[in-house]
Amino acid sequence: MAKSKKTKKVVIFTLIGLVIAGLSLAAVFRKREEVIQIQTEKVTRRNITEVVVANGRIQPVIQVKISPEVSGEIIALPVKEGQDVKKGDLLVKIKPDSYLASKRSAEASYQAALSSKNVSKANLSKAEIELKRNQGLLDNRLVSESTFLEYKTSFDVAKAQFESSIQQVEVARSSLTRADEDLAKTTIVAPMNGTVSKLNSQLGERVVGTAMMTGTEIMTVSDLNEMEARVDIGEIDVVLIAVGQNTKLEVDAFRDRKFSGKVSEIANSSKGSALATSSQSQEGTRFEVKIRIKEKEVFRPGMSVTADIETRSRTNVLAVPIQSVTTRLPKKAGDTNAVTMAIVKSNNPSAGASSSSAKADRKATESANKPIEVVFAVENDMAKLVPVKRGISDDEYVEITEGLTEGAEVVSGGYKAISRDLEAGKKIIRGETVPTPNVEKK
Repeated sequence: MAKSKKTKKVVIFTLIGLVIAGLSLAAVFRKREEVIQIQTEKVTRRNITEVVVANGRIQPVIQVKISPEVSGEIIALPVKEGQDVKKGDLLVKIKPDSYLASKRSAEASYQAALSSKNVSKANLSKAEIELKRNQGLLDNRLVSESTFLEYKTSFDVAKAQFESSIQQVEVARSSLTRADEDLAKTTIVAPMNGTVSKLNSQLGERVVGTAMMTGTEIMTVSDLNEMEARVDIGEIDVVLIAVGQNTKLEVDAFRDRKFSGKVSEIANSSKGSALATSSQSQEGTRFEVKIRIKEKEVFRPGMSVTADIETRSRTNVLAVPIQSVTTRLPKKAGDTNAVTMAIVKSNNPSAGASSSSAKADRKATESANKPIEVVFAVENDMAKLVPVKRGISDDEYVEITEGLTEGAEVVSGGYKAISRDLEAGKKIIRGETVPTPNVEKK
């Protein structure tokens, strides 16, 4: 009796263990058979235009910064910021008293140099006459040779003094010319027709000239009829930019309008390259690109602008939604054997492998461990991982140059499924299918 009870308990516990094991296996299989909900879209042919987006400011094509060449006090400033001026109009008058005094001193020095020249010329004429007279006396042996040499020396001295006086006159004339120019520079006129777009100085303020250092920037005169956008492009994208490329511009001040333009100039060196700092290095290297605006509008210098520069274009190419392309390791794309063989060979260089083949194996290993770009195609309600090569892209679609055919169904959402959950062979269920827009649409 006791033995049958013991056998009965063993059977009961065995059954309980089998039930628990069965439930565990069912849970594992249920987890393995997890179905991922996705959205799909067909591979179609499209026209794609790649766009580089950049931010910057609106500036006049031509603008002149007005700085004085001489220092002094502003005694006349007849313009205001925003005022239109014509070429030759008075902009600034600097107090000329000291420069007028310098001119008068230079004039006196010049006149003194002229007088000295005339005296030297007269002395030279006198010495020449005496030399000729004593030459005749020497020929007739009426004077000694030493006496003749004294007169010849006097003539040479007078000639040198005359030549020196000529140079002194030139020096004095140059000083007078410079004094005239300095006096003239106290009056600054408009170099062109335009608008005073910026005024930094006031009447009575003392300004510094640009003769020896960076002078005071009094104002800026700009031609507001021709405007351009100056935007900063990163070093990765600047190689795609070329003069003449079409651009769409959005100016914050004109929210409901888009303006068109063309790239007119590309900087050869990065902004602030000569004074690079660690903070600038962290922000990234930027190059200034100028875009000429075609439309005429009441733009003001300094307005914010966003530019969409059309860099490259492809017509009638295979394309998928940009979010469909993701990355996976090659071994997850069915390339495990190749990876394993490469690792074995690199760890056993003595097994008949040459040094060159060992290097090739190491390269193969590195390549095998590098993520590749893939899309997930739909085949019999399962995800199929397809390696692809991509071309250019716009805001929504990316060109596929290798790996897919027209009409193939690919996973286009959601983001979590594409970027992390999906693997080759996983079961999927379609959610709301993304409709395929007209293929003629960009």
